Amino acid sequence: MQEQHIVSSFDRDLESIQALIMKMGGLVEVAISDATRALEDRDEELAQQVRLRDKAIDALEDQVNSEAARVIALRSPTATDLRTVLTVMKLAGNLERVGDYAKNLGKRTSSLVQMPDIDGASGAIRRMGREVEHMLRDALDAFVQRDVAMAEDVRRRDQEVDQMYNALFREFLTFMMEDPRNITACMHLHFIAKNIERMGDHTTSIAEQVIYLVTGEMPAEERIKGSMPSYNLDL
Repeated sequence: MQEQHIVSSFDRDLESIQALIMKMGGLVEVAISDATRALEDRDEELAQQVRLRDKAIDALEDQVNSEAARVIALRSPTATDLRTVLTVMKLAGNLERVGDYAKNLGKRTSSLVQMPDIDGASGAIRRMGREVEHMLRDALDAFVQRDVAMAEDVRRRDQEVDQMYNALFREFLTFMMEDPRNITACMHLHFIAKNIERMGDHTTSIAEQVIYLVTGEMPAEERIKGSMPSYNLDL
């Protein structure tokens, strides 16, 4: 009876941590959506809200890590249970980075609203952001359902995000060459597009962790990247 009680408590601990991950994921999805909508609508107030709400995402990461460390210390999980705890911690780290990139979008939007609009750019960026948002939702669903096929599909779709980024990169170069007055705005937009591409990378990492959780092994095939060389945009 005592052993059954311990197992039941451990299961509740795991469920609680996973619930925190899903709450964190939901906030990150909203951050992506709002950040790209603020850019398209030139809504500085919404961009500011995205920046401020990032603190809640950071706080959830801290809570996930604290709870996971407590579970490891008190329960000494092994095998699949240990993989679950470690995976949750990695997921939290990836989600926090995606949230940071969304916050960066908000910062650059505040600068861009003061500049002339680049025709079609913000709409294209929002479509790219929407694709990453859908990938993230599917990656989190794959985690809940322990669905390897869905996680593999997320990995595949990252190539589409890379292609969207490459197309935007070339488009911004064209705008800058045609009119030097577009250079500053296009540089901001390029940083935004690259941030979204990095969101896709972190979302793909979540999918790969789901595969590891279910199978015990990371994907055998190396992920194909379609991105052009670029500056370090993690700032």
